[in-house]
Amino acid sequence: MHPRTLLLAVCAFALVACSDSDSTTPQGTRSVAAPVGGVAPPATTAPALKPPPIPAAPQISARGYYLMDFTSGQVLAEVNADQRLEPASLTKLMSAYAIFHALKDGRIKLTDEVRISKHARDQDGSRMFVEVGTTVSVENLIQGLIVQSGNDATVALAEHVAGSEPVFVDLMNQYAQRLGLASTHFQNSPGMPGPEHYTTARDIAVLSAALIREYPEYYKWYSQREFTWNKITQPNRNGLLDRDPTVDGLKTGHTDTAGYCLVSSAKRGDMRLVSVVMGSPSISAREDASAALLNYGFNFFQTRKLYDANATVLTIPVWKGTAETVKLGVTHDVYAVMPRGQESALSAAADVPEPLFAPLARANEVGKLRVNLGDKTLGTYSLHPIEDVGEAGFFSRMIDDVKLWLH
Repeated sequence: MHPRTLLLAVCAFALVACSDSDSTTPQGTRSVAAPVGGVAPPATTAPALKPPPIPAAPQISARGYYLMDFTSGQVLAEVNADQRLEPASLTKLMSAYAIFHALKDGRIKLTDEVRISKHARDQDGSRMFVEVGTTVSVENLIQGLIVQSGNDATVALAEHVAGSEPVFVDLMNQYAQRLGLASTHFQNSPGMPGPEHYTTARDIAVLSAALIREYPEYYKWYSQREFTWNKITQPNRNGLLDRDPTVDGLKTGHTDTAGYCLVSSAKRGDMRLVSVVMGSPSISAREDASAALLNYGFNFFQTRKLYDANATVLTIPVWKGTAETVKLGVTHDVYAVMPRGQESALSAAADVPEPLFAPLARANEVGKLRVNLGDKTLGTYSLHPIEDVGEAGFFSRMIDDVKLWLH
């Protein structure tokens, strides 16, 4: 019998035996090794030195704290991270987030002149010292909010963005929900105490990272050393800006009931950390605590970029498609934080269907990438095709049916 005739006969038999191969072919999940990017192989074959031990996080004076790597979101140290605490003026991080969003949307402009209401001028606590009936630009009010921690400036901006402070506070709470801040609720825009005004160290860290990531063009104001308004010059209350040149933000807070709070962010080399300290007993205590956490993170951990967005992570077979293989990758850059000296313990594995059938679209998740450090999973990420793979023609699909059947 002619080979082609034999093949057609076998194909016909396969079609009769399994008219719907997708339903008759067992489909499970396979795990395949994936190369780990960003980690250079050892330069020599000499025995490697054992990595240094990682000590416990420093003991600091605070009701709660949280130390997080900015790029990966991995937590490096925490105590009472999910305990509800008063945020005081850390609230202004969310006020600024909402204001920056209004700027980005074009609903307000930096050059807008804002008329100061009596409600804004009458705010207690730290102030920019704006006067009722005068107009102040949005840009100046933002500096009053960030650098001077002005409660009056914050309320004036809230009224400009939303028409009234209560409506603005509702907007703040909606953004909190959108960011996944499950243990956060605001009652006012500046951060005055209230029975339903609370957050956590973890939520503040997530908010701070979002603010840095989403609004880099406005982040510059958080490192501004001083601001003058109404002939009154006030320094930035974040003393770490002067103590550590790598610190470039973010915000202080204090009330009698909240204690002294400080969110700091610093970048050394390619690594950025966010430190949240809440409920310290003094200004010096919150600064010492934040400095200790940042130094601990930078000294004993390192951030590595493992995969570029839309770059090929691995190539696997695909059935019934216009191509025999498909390249899989991640949709965003993947970073990992690890103890210094432990790069050799990094590994990655991909969990993908077996067999994998076309058609495949770039927008569809087709598997998971797991990044491990030893036996600990650092993160799990969606795998997507780098390029679409269309469905093959009838005859090609029939041949794959036969191959799968014989397999």
